[in-house]
Amino acid sequence: MKNIFYHLSSALICLTLVLSSAAAIGGEIPVKNTVTLVDLGAGSCIPCKMMAPILDKLKAEYEGRASVIFIDVWKDPAQGKKFGIKTIPTQIIYDKTGKERYRHIGFWPEKEMKERLDMLLDL
Repeated sequence: MKNIFYHLSSALICLTLVLSSAAAIGGEIPVKNTVTLVDLGAGSCIPCKMMAPILDKLKAEYEGRASVIFIDVWKDPAQGKKFGIKTIPTQIIYDKTGKERYRHIGFWPEKEMKERLDMLLDL
C-alpha cells in the first residue's frame, strides 16, 4: 500500500511541475489569432541577458497587438526540444494563423525585430 501511495504522490508532483511550467509560459504557443514572438534563451546566458530589456520594451510597445514570450530553456529543457532549439538565444515569430514565419539565432537588434513584427501585423 505504501508503494502505491508513493507512486501516486510522485505522479502528482510531476503533473504539478508540468502544469506550473505551462502556466509560466502563459498557455498555448503560438498565441491564437495574434502575431507571436517567442525568445528561447536562459536567464544567465550573456546574449540572452542583452535581449531581456529589448523584449520587455517590445512586450509593452506591442501589448494588445502581438504577444512577446520568453522561455528559459535551461529551466525547462523540454521547451527547447519542442521548438527544435540548438543554440540560444533563438527567436521565432509566428503569424496570426500560427505559422512560423521567421527564425533568428543569436542576439537580434530591436529595430530588426520590430520590422519583422510590423510586417506581419500589417498583413
